[in-house]
Amino acid sequence: MSDLREIPLKEVAKHSKEDDLWIVVDTLVYDLSKFYKLHPGGMAVLLDGKIAGQDATTAFFSLHRTEVLHKPAYKRLIIGRIPTSKGQQFLPPKEDEISKVPYGEPMWLSPGFHSPYFSDGHRKFQKAVRGFMRSVVLPDAMACEENGKRASQKVLDALAEKNIIAMRFGPGPHLKGLTLMDGTVTPESFDFFHESILTYELGRLGTRGYFDGLLAGGVIGLPPVLNYAPKELKERVTKEVFSAKKFICLAITEAFAGSDVAGLQTTATLSEDGKEWIINGTKKWITNGTYADYFTTACRTGKDDDTGLTVILIPRGDGVDTKAIKTSYSSTAGTAFVTFDKVRVPVENTLGPVGKGLKVILQNFNHERWMMNCISAGSMRLVVEECLKWSNQRYVFGKPLSSQPVIRHKLAAMIARVESVQAWLENVTYQMNHMSHAEQSDKIAGQIALLKMYITRCGQQTAEDAAQIFGGRSLTQTGMGRVIENYRRTAAFDAILGGVEDVLGDLGVRQAAKKMPPNVRL
Repeated sequence: MSDLREIPLKEVAKHSKEDDLWIVVDTLVYDLSKFYKLHPGGMAVLLDGKIAGQDATTAFFSLHRTEVLHKPAYKRLIIGRIPTSKGQQFLPPKEDEISKVPYGEPMWLSPGFHSPYFSDGHRKFQKAVRGFMRSVVLPDAMACEENGKRASQKVLDALAEKNIIAMRFGPGPHLKGLTLMDGTVTPESFDFFHESILTYELGRLGTRGYFDGLLAGGVIGLPPVLNYAPKELKERVTKEVFSAKKFICLAITEAFAGSDVAGLQTTATLSEDGKEWIINGTKKWITNGTYADYFTTACRTGKDDDTGLTVILIPRGDGVDTKAIKTSYSSTAGTAFVTFDKVRVPVENTLGPVGKGLKVILQNFNHERWMMNCISAGSMRLVVEECLKWSNQRYVFGKPLSSQPVIRHKLAAMIARVESVQAWLENVTYQMNHMSHAEQSDKIAGQIALLKMYITRCGQQTAEDAAQIFGGRSLTQTGMGRVIENYRRTAAFDAILGGVEDVLGDLGVRQAAKKMPPNVRL
């Protein structure tokens, strides 16, 4: 916009009436003569004496997000700029840019800070991921949050091209031979910190339903296939899922049993010739279930609670029916009620030994809960950044909102929570990088469970504080408070999915009790 003509403020002031209305926002002059009647906030706002013909920068940013100015429809209203040596002050961040807001990023990303966990390679990877998420994923995320549709195939194909889908299953042999994020990281050097960056950046999109819709069901549904399926089945299904050609979900929870996995009632009985499973039952609240092609399903194959469960991979077909369940987050997540009516599946689709399904299911929980901790940390960090920005630009009683002690108190609590969450999460992730799967199950299953309990409680407290800071805007799904509204409405999901807070807290303490030395006393 360097070729824009300069228009003095005195000239702008002459245009302050109906059908001849100019204003200044961030040094740029906008001609609103034909637009003011279409203004969503009404004509009176623009015709106010402090707005019409004036520099309305402060007023604008108390009502609108920066992104509004960069929509093509509004950029066409620009006719010039006022003479100034400063130029525009409020440009939107570049797609891969790190936030300059204090506490707007974890310390390892903030200039001048250091980390024993993250390397320059991790920072390079983060930069590439953020740029991709903001440029490719975010527009689709915002659209799908509103319309409730599944993530677009275009975005899913882009994820597959970068092998992001494969990376979301963590480090391992499934990455061998793949080019990850255009070569930003090799399969051999990819670790859990890289995976945490992926999930964290998805969390920073501020679209919780879309995050689950973006194949979160697959992240928990495919591992039993990777770990237990026969070679031919594993290779075929994995290829389909990694390429975003087909989708998979985890079908465990029922209306009859949630955290009580041993209480599941869906049954699988062998056919007379012993070649097929015949499956009957229902599953509820199944993420991605409305559009899944495969269902990694826990079934009862015996009477014993501990040895009577078997995990079976069920393809969508005759006898499989899915219905969308409306929840408080967007239908883009694909939450479903699933019915299996005399579904016949080859016994080759059995995942793990018959009767050992509980072990298969439990083996998957640590990674699922850790992933949810990462998404919660990213979402909470975004909310802290939003609140710091808002409290700085919002004026009340002639002063910034941050001049109020009660607001600073809330911000202090929010910052303390997100920083403590980040520190614990990084420590747990470091342990995962240096432990086998068996060691993780033995040593940090309780840590991950307690962290999830803590992080989700912190999230709900942060959601309430953020709502008070944003006021009425926190109730609006669009505009200034859209991130806060989405977060407050969906924060409870992380407190329930993957195990409710109380159950996980109890698990953490029971794990500790098992390891108490018998000879310790006060």
